[in-house]
Amino acid sequence: MPYAIRIHETGGPEKLVWDEISVGDPGPGQARLRQTAVGVNFIDIYYRAGLYELPRPFIPGREAVGVVEAVGPDVTSLKPGDRVVYSGVQGAYAQVRLVPADRLVKLPDGISDEFGAAMMQKGMTAQFLCRQTYQVSKGDTILVHAAAGGVGLVLCQWAKHLGATVIGTVSTEEKAQIVKAHGCDYPLIHGKDRFVKAVKEITGGVGVPVVYDSIGKDTFMGSLDCLKPRGLMVLYGQSSGPVPPFDISILDKKGSLFLTRPTQNAYLPTRAHVEEGAKEVFDVVLSGAVKVLINQRFPLKDAAEAHRAMESRKTVGSLVLQP
Repeated sequence: MPYAIRIHETGGPEKLVWDEISVGDPGPGQARLRQTAVGVNFIDIYYRAGLYELPRPFIPGREAVGVVEAVGPDVTSLKPGDRVVYSGVQGAYAQVRLVPADRLVKLPDGISDEFGAAMMQKGMTAQFLCRQTYQVSKGDTILVHAAAGGVGLVLCQWAKHLGATVIGTVSTEEKAQIVKAHGCDYPLIHGKDRFVKAVKEITGGVGVPVVYDSIGKDTFMGSLDCLKPRGLMVLYGQSSGPVPPFDISILDKKGSLFLTRPTQNAYLPTRAHVEEGAKEVFDVVLSGAVKVLINQRFPLKDAAEAHRAMESRKTVGSLVLQP
């Protein structure tokens, strides 16, 4: 029988339980995967802690690579033996699982299982952030918070590839050196560099057209101050906690600003959107424009240790679980 990590009650990393599970045959529109590598994302921590709710017990995780074992009676796009990757499908922390076939994409030969699992959720997120939520263009100067994180590191490289000047915030000098080598022109260290002042100095007092903020509470108001008039605040995470309620008229006072909270479900609602986004991700990775940095690997059964490492803010790039 296969095993999976399940959450019976929300809380700390100790709530990640190694359980034996039963996985049946795929039904209509499904494929059964034997997974070979699983990605870890900060959103997994939100679900584990109860910030985002799911009926319990549930299996966390939203991205993985695996080999198709069987397909449902109406599935014609896949066959047993295909190596596939997915993102945005809850239940990834498992050795074997069922997945909607329309969310699976065949992984190119030039991308390993580990890199596929490490990049897919982050890459698809970066794709809709810099290609759809705001279309980063040559000559733009942008601000990326948590630039050394999984999404941040991909976003810095992709934006640089598109011709932007990238300002990024990080927590340590070591991370500053890493992001500088991965597309970030101006790394700023929290606690040492006052990022609002630094952004204004870098942009000659103009500000930036877009801020990508996955930190939330600790950086949100400062991020608004970094924007030029009619700039776009893209809040796509809240690792420091939810943003407290605020008077929406502040957006007017700071220059008729725009605010959005984008999610993968809204930007990748159909098979066509998934395929289009995945192709762009594969292209920038295979071209070398975006390099995936895998910082740590853990056995799947030790997912709690992976969560502790990510929450410690000491990790850089991606973490991978090995089923």
